[in-house]
This record gives sequence, structure tokens and C-alpha cells, in this order.
Amino acid sequence: MPELSQGGERPRALLPFGPAEVTGPSMVPTLHHGDRLLVHWGAGVRPGDVVVLRHPFQQDLLVVKRAAERREGGWWVLGDNAYAGGDSTDYGVVPEDLVLGRVRFRYRPRRADQRSPLALVRWALSAARPVFADRSASRRLRAR
Repeated sequence: MPELSQGGERPRALLPFGPAEVTGPSMVPTLHHGDRLLVHWGAGVRPGDVVVLRHPFQQDLLVVKRAAERREGGWWVLGDNAYAGGDSTDYGVVPEDLVLGRVRFRYRPRRADQRSPLALVRWALSAARPVFADRSASRRLRAR
């Protein structure tokens, strides 16, 4: 199940930041299908951070998940949508070298039906936001 519509390879850039686009529902409500992301490639990861990683079994596929906790052998990652699957509950611990970067910012593009002034104001107030670490990730992990 793809999570990022960007190609499987991390773009080579002079700056450590790059764009990506979300596909799929596994990070709802934090991220939605079609959201654009600003990824800080190579950034340090802490529990609760939203990260971009290579899928452990299909390494040409990039996915976005929440780093729940560090375990022996790497990171335990979870989607914010417990019903979508496609996280460490399916494939186990993700090796550290497969975690590529940390999501810093999310931007939701305007939909074509958002033309009224009120709809434009609502969109403008919610379209661009930083993506913060969720410190409750470890509580969700214990609940599973």
C-alpha cells in the first residue's frame, strides 16, 4: 500500500529538504490523501515523530509513519489510523538505515469546490501546518 506518490528514490538535492505527496489513509487524521509534505532528509528521529522510510519488504516504496519507539534493531512505526494497517504490526521493527527523514510541514492543496469566500478562509486557516511529534504514540503502542 503506497504512502508517498514520490518515486522510490530520495531526490538528490543540495538542501536536506524535499517535497513528497501522501497517498493512502494510514496517517489519518494527521495526514490525508493528497497532502503535500516537506521532508527533512537525514534528520534525527525521536519517538512520536512522523517519518519517511523505505518499506522493509519493498524498498523501492517510500512510506510515511509515526516512529512509536526505538527497539532492538530499529524503530517500531505505526500509522495514526489503526484500521489502515501497513505498519510495524504487519512487518515488525524497521531497521534504522531504512528511516530516511522526518516530516516537518504539511500543506493541503485547495480543492476545486472551495470557491466561496468562506471556503477560501477555512482553507487558508487550515492548509499549511507544521507536523509535530505526538508524544502519545507510546500509549497507542501499549494499547495494541
